[in-house]
Amino acid sequence: MKTTLFLTVLTAVQLHAGAAMAATGDYVAHEWGTFTSVQGADGVQLAWNPLVTSDLPGFVHNPAKLAAERGNRGFFLGKDAFVTLQRMETPVIYFYSDKEQTVDVTVNFPQGRVTEWFPRISPPANGNSELTPTGPRVIRWNKVNILPKQHHAALTEALPFDQSGSHYFAARETDADFLQFSTGDKSTAKLETEKFLFYRGVGDFTAPLTVTQSNDGESFTLKNTGKEELRHLFIYRVHQGQGKLLRMNRLAAGASETVKLQSERNAVALPNLRTDIARNLQQALVKEGLYEREASAMVKTWDDSWFAEQGVRVLYVLPREWTDRTLPLTLEPKPREVVRVMVGRAEMITPKMEWDLMKQMVRFTENDELLRSRAIEETRNLGLGRFLEPATRRLNAKMPSREFNQISWALLQEASKPAVDGKKLAAK
Repeated sequence: MKTTLFLTVLTAVQLHAGAAMAATGDYVAHEWGTFTSVQGADGVQLAWNPLVTSDLPGFVHNPAKLAAERGNRGFFLGKDAFVTLQRMETPVIYFYSDKEQTVDVTVNFPQGRVTEWFPRISPPANGNSELTPTGPRVIRWNKVNILPKQHHAALTEALPFDQSGSHYFAARETDADFLQFSTGDKSTAKLETEKFLFYRGVGDFTAPLTVTQSNDGESFTLKNTGKEELRHLFIYRVHQGQGKLLRMNRLAAGASETVKLQSERNAVALPNLRTDIARNLQQALVKEGLYEREASAMVKTWDDSWFAEQGVRVLYVLPREWTDRTLPLTLEPKPREVVRVMVGRAEMITPKMEWDLMKQMVRFTENDELLRSRAIEETRNLGLGRFLEPATRRLNAKMPSREFNQISWALLQEASKPAVDGKKLAAK
């Protein structure tokens, strides 16, 4: 009896000690972000480059800026430097603590590169820089100082800001603690303040969701090629100020399911659609562990690009296990709670989009300035936005003609420029 009691007590003590070792920091860390892929009607995930200038504030760091600070101004990126299968967009890490403390943070992206970050990252501990023109695979922030609520009022003015109108700033609208960080390099040391750690990048791997489309673009077959269940799937189309939404609660590993969008039936006005998707997605993010204000900040960050841009897309919550494999995160000391919620975005290039783009490419070959101008404007009106580049790349692969490729890329470059004076030409 005494032996049994002794073993019970000993086991309890060991479990308590193990728990203490597993969570040695009295703080909470929450993270959200997005992985975007572009897929053709056959479900093939396309390599792509948005060909747009950075939508980030000027104070955000990148490899070229860091290289210049270190005296290396030789970094040059060609147009194909960022042609990849995945764009890891705006992961942010929030911290919550009742006391001031420091945390070491390491993010590893083994199948990709980190292209932007804030605050400035720490130099590599071994002195060997992994920095390349496209960015490092591993980034570290050593000794990030978490400053709890009693410091917040005094630190608000220390937050960096510019007039870019960037999506970046919506991520601050939470109750997270302020963070301060300095590299500790005396020659370039600069104390930077923010309410989160920010980074983003590009990767060469396929997403776990494959979507194939029927020829009429109304039926979609979703297949989960991953090892874990996918949850909270949103399939929707936006076209000419209207749209339609379908939801799927879960899709088991290895399973596939076909849905009919039938977008002309029961379509709703775009403002109503945006409100509906935002509400449902925010509820899904909270169910996955984010705080209400974190979920709201994520939805607000992507509201115009996720919900308002023309096109067909699927949003879904990536499994935590997938995130931990794809993007290992190390926090020292370990927090008492870590929540990581990543959303997958599958942007669809429909058969109709391809056909309409092909027609404009043919029109662009005409030796007539008015027809060429109309081709440029109609290409803008297709609603492909930053996904015009992968659609063009896909058509070029189907039409291996040097002349056609030259014409298609010329049209892409012209259509990617802003319309003159914001005026659109009338198209017949």
